[in-house]
Amino acid sequence: MNKKRKEIQDHELKGFKYFTAITKMLERLHDAGCQRDKANNRKLHMDQYTSLLLLYMFNPICTSLRSLQQVSELKKVQKFFGSARASLGSLSESATVFDSELLKKIIQELSTKLGNVATIPGFDSSKGTLTAVDGSLIEAVGKMAWALWRSDRNGIKVHCQYEILKGTPVSMEVTDANTSEKAVLASILQPNRIYVLDRGYAKYGLLEKIVNTKSSFVCRIRDNAIYKIIEDKKLSSKAVKDEIVFDRIVDLGGETAEKKLKNVRIIAVKCNPKTKRQHTGRGGPEQKETLLIATDRFDLEPETIAAIYKYRWTIEIYFRFFKHVLGCRHLISHNKNGIEIQMYMAIIACMLISLWTGRKVTKRTYEMVCYYFIGMADLEELEAHIAAQKIQD
Repeated sequence: MNKKRKEIQDHELKGFKYFTAITKMLERLHDAGCQRDKANNRKLHMDQYTSLLLLYMFNPICTSLRSLQQVSELKKVQKFFGSARASLGSLSESATVFDSELLKKIIQELSTKLGNVATIPGFDSSKGTLTAVDGSLIEAVGKMAWALWRSDRNGIKVHCQYEILKGTPVSMEVTDANTSEKAVLASILQPNRIYVLDRGYAKYGLLEKIVNTKSSFVCRIRDNAIYKIIEDKKLSSKAVKDEIVFDRIVDLGGETAEKKLKNVRIIAVKCNPKTKRQHTGRGGPEQKETLLIATDRFDLEPETIAAIYKYRWTIEIYFRFFKHVLGCRHLISHNKNGIEIQMYMAIIACMLISLWTGRKVTKRTYEMVCYYFIGMADLEELEAHIAAQKIQD
């Protein structure tokens, strides 16, 4: 027999003052989706709905749309957010009525308020905005026919841009699982960025388009990539110590390649060899003793380029946090627009933690914030935890 669901009580929620700044920003969205409400009967508005989603993400006791509906009944929540009790029907309808695109402006504004929480030796922000890019799959329910992935399974793909030095995501696109990650990136390129990419993005036409957009790339290429050596640059003692194997200027692409890149820099870095796991068929291709990193940046030391690529891994850590900690593996809407609202609010949640703490978003810090919100930790304990966290080096 299933245990009776625990009722959420008023006294279990606190820390509302930390939501004051973001709720004022969200208030601009109050009238969104009200165009067809000519009778003026709407009780749940977009700013209230998105605020409830933030409570959902910062309170581990909220695990479903039903628990979100229960939270809306609490007097403390109603007083702070200026909302009335929300029915399950109105919460479900919100996924289709409120335009997710409006949240992108909020994300952009919050992004300008964020400072750097990580440093890379030999690199500073004046040289470009380090942006790791990757996609991640989330399996979906059978009702989501628009997200057909395989013949018997549905899924969505989230395409994320993550600013490495700020330690937070700044952009996310939601598509069906079969959509090309390279095509999505090509459609949303911005100037003055250094896109940090894994070898799945190593399409020479895409790299050329990045340069034409007045941005740069640091991209791992395949071990068997064909190139013509133009110059073999001499390595410094620092580069040799950091296990740089070679630093070359090359023309990238063989005779049969559809697209070639001329005057590109390739840096080889020593790494631990990796054997493909034959018994599972998973884990990607075998990794040799070196990995190749291509870039159009000639102003950076080879060891700095290697360090930049190493930080690409932070977006993988974010995906794990995003799915397993913020609970975004569980989709509270089957509608594409509703899923986008949930994903964008997850980005805002990460940005808020960074703004509150001035530190990189980690699971431990997130847990302390949650403990404070549900009354298990007091403000002094939360501040002591934050003070103990060091700026990432």
